[in-house]
Amino acid sequence: MNSRPKPSVEASRAGFVRVRGAREHNLKNIDVDIPRDALVVFTGVSGSGKSSLAFGTLYAEAQRRYFESVAPYARRLIEQVGVPEVDAIEGLPPAVALQQQRGTPNARSSVGSVTTLSSLVRMLYSRTGSYPPKQPMLFAEDFSPNTVQGACPTCHGLGRVYEVTEKSLVPDDSLTIRERAIAAWPPAWHGQNLRDILVTLGYDVDTPWRDLPKQDRDWILFTDETPTVPVYAGLTPEATRVALKRKLEPSYQGTFSGARRYVLHTFANTQSALMKKRVSQYMVSSECPACHGKRLKREALSVKFAGLDIAAFSRLPLARVADLLGPIARGELPAHTHGNDGDGAILGKRAMREATERRVAAGGSAHKASPDVRRTPNMSDEKRVAAQRIAAELLERLTTLTDLGLGYLALDRATPTLSSGELQRLRLATQLASQLFGVVYVLDEPSAGLHPADGEALFAALERLKAAGNSLFVVEHDLSMMRRADWLVDVGPAAGEQGGHVVYSGPPKGLANVEESQTRKHLFATHKPAAHTPRKPSGWLRLAKITRNNLHELDASFPLGCFTTVTGVSGSGKSSLVSQALPELVAAHLGRTLTPDADEELDPLLAADTEPTGGDIVEGMSAIRRLVRVDQKPIGRTPRSNLATYTGLFDHVRKLFADTPAARKRRYDAGRFSFNVAKGRCPTCEGEGFVSVELLFLPSVYAPCSTCHGTRYNAQTLEIDWHGKSIAQVLGLTVDAACEFFAGEAQVMRALKVLQDIGLGYLRLGQPATELSGGEAQRIKLATELQRAQRGDSLYILDEPTTGLHPADVDRLMTQLQGLVDAGNTVIVVEHDMRVAAHSDWLIDIGPGAGDDGGKTVACGLPREVAKVGASRTAAYLRERL
Repeated sequence: MNSRPKPSVEASRAGFVRVRGAREHNLKNIDVDIPRDALVVFTGVSGSGKSSLAFGTLYAEAQRRYFESVAPYARRLIEQVGVPEVDAIEGLPPAVALQQQRGTPNARSSVGSVTTLSSLVRMLYSRTGSYPPKQPMLFAEDFSPNTVQGACPTCHGLGRVYEVTEKSLVPDDSLTIRERAIAAWPPAWHGQNLRDILVTLGYDVDTPWRDLPKQDRDWILFTDETPTVPVYAGLTPEATRVALKRKLEPSYQGTFSGARRYVLHTFANTQSALMKKRVSQYMVSSECPACHGKRLKREALSVKFAGLDIAAFSRLPLARVADLLGPIARGELPAHTHGNDGDGAILGKRAMREATERRVAAGGSAHKASPDVRRTPNMSDEKRVAAQRIAAELLERLTTLTDLGLGYLALDRATPTLSSGELQRLRLATQLASQLFGVVYVLDEPSAGLHPADGEALFAALERLKAAGNSLFVVEHDLSMMRRADWLVDVGPAAGEQGGHVVYSGPPKGLANVEESQTRKHLFATHKPAAHTPRKPSGWLRLAKITRNNLHELDASFPLGCFTTVTGVSGSGKSSLVSQALPELVAAHLGRTLTPDADEELDPLLAADTEPTGGDIVEGMSAIRRLVRVDQKPIGRTPRSNLATYTGLFDHVRKLFADTPAARKRRYDAGRFSFNVAKGRCPTCEGEGFVSVELLFLPSVYAPCSTCHGTRYNAQTLEIDWHGKSIAQVLGLTVDAACEFFAGEAQVMRALKVLQDIGLGYLRLGQPATELSGGEAQRIKLATELQRAQRGDSLYILDEPTTGLHPADVDRLMTQLQGLVDAGNTVIVVEHDMRVAAHSDWLIDIGPGAGDDGGKTVACGLPREVAKVGASRTAAYLRERL
């Protein structure tokens, strides 16, 4: 391992960022010099500490320094990443982070809003659109469904209207009110309270709903009245009538709320995603009759550009928008953009002034149109100039997006439906347009979710940023990105406690001499996996006429008892086939309904627009008894969910503690050793282990709880030990250490051994779910599945399981997945890693392009056969791995 590099005056002059004493997370007090104005790639196995160095240390410190210059009050409004554990960093410029975090899902957030392209499009329609006769000019905000000025007044800019009906509120009318006929009402005490209020009001709660008078049914469901009446809890209707007559003291005063009012009020006001999702199932969704799903008011939709209203324009693929704007940016305005009512009147004084200001800002004259603008009859100079300028700016931004392989997306595509890789590339394109100089861009695996063919455009985009005078610090597992780097910082040599050292820092070729580097053998091809002999299928799972997103009546066949990889460029339709259509159809045949994860926070407003899958499975379902989907969604949204609780091994650990003589003597059960149960957890922090300390103008800091010192448990619980360790100390063990500690306990070892085999030995048992990457979450889910007994009749579906994995970790993952197939199961993965594709039994290549240019089977067969297909964009990269 390299000794600490000595700081040097030469290094500082040459333009280096000098880090001294970095100790963030698992970093071992490291020193390293990193060049500026270069493409620097941080490598290392998953959990080695590379992100702790790039993001947790370098970016965090750059952000901290910037916020020191911001007004104290403003600092409170900005989410800050905290102060890194480091002695000193010299020569660090301002930094911009482009991470794969998606933030809070929002149905109103779109590709257009993330890239700010929608603002330019709205300006284009406002200033240069074709208006109906006598309609006054609209401003840009009038073309936004997210503003009061632009939103359709009927659906408030959602594009859909929601109503509740008797059938949706009362799905089973044979039940009585006491039997919860009104399913939409809240469960537990609140629902009982409403039923008790109805008894006081004299309504019959013991007659089947369908036999009640319609007048009564309508009032109970749809009234907006909220009477407050005395409630006699627990009394029968007859006893309640007697109590009312005698004016006895009630249990309390209760306020009634009709079922419709409860559902709509809860949906509009609750802060709980789960509560919102619960009430949404009682709402009937339909397309807005006023705007027909276009979300805008009538006046905005009446304005046309190139023959399209703004909603239709925003639904075009970005590549198609670029084609449409090309001639306009060159001054070749199409006839259907001409005004027919006097352009000067449409533009108005404000618009003319803004168009002139734009022209002057772009270097033109305030009084004369640019000479390359074609003079078109009935088109004012102001309008021609505005159209050309806005179109040119849009086109420049769109070209970057299409170059990054995102030309298949549309401006109105909701961001919750995008992958994290797509989101990061959208942000990258936005930064390219910002034309910043002298900053450090810190990127988190920008190649994630990218086909190798799209990787070329990504590298070109990064080179543009570097050429503009910026530094690029990239955390990456992609070997081609490492080879093209100016500088490599290899962190490791292993993960967790065995990582945190700088194994190598220098030009890529120098890593060839560092034997302890796990990156070296993959980067310089000193390690090649053994050749794979494809298995023979035990049957075929055949899908016919699949329609979903850009798939149109596609036929596909998957071999049973085999490992199948589905490849294709980003946006070609792989996930539509494998992660959406396939599991939905298989689940339907198994009599199941696919439900999203319980902790998923997608807005129900967005879920309502989900397109159903067309087509069917015509052969092969007799061999499948079970469907298992393993995705990269979090295993929990709070620190209370962790690796030990999710995999179930914590249940066995708690039983071991409960079976100790000391615990039995005190009559402690297994529940006592859960930090989520009041009897065992620390009362001060309620099992969180930390408390938030508000620092006024500085970001809040989380300090260990002063009572339990971060252990999460009360003192009495911590007095119980098993083989010398308390329950809190066990949660602090890594998986590797726990394998030694629990060596003789078969039930605990079943989960631990699989976690270790899959490359997660560095994680702590109590590692909060919020600290896990998407790849780690996916592997924990897979490990949870692998510890179950294999019956050989399951279908496993994984979407890009190698995302976030070092090549060394990919080898371990593949060993586990191939083991599932050896046990008689079928595994189907969507993947961009050509090593995985080359070691598959069967390949299906979807494409040939993205969006409307994709959705077809380009090639299928054995990997060596697909590698020969000239029409496949995957073939050339596959040949390199065979």
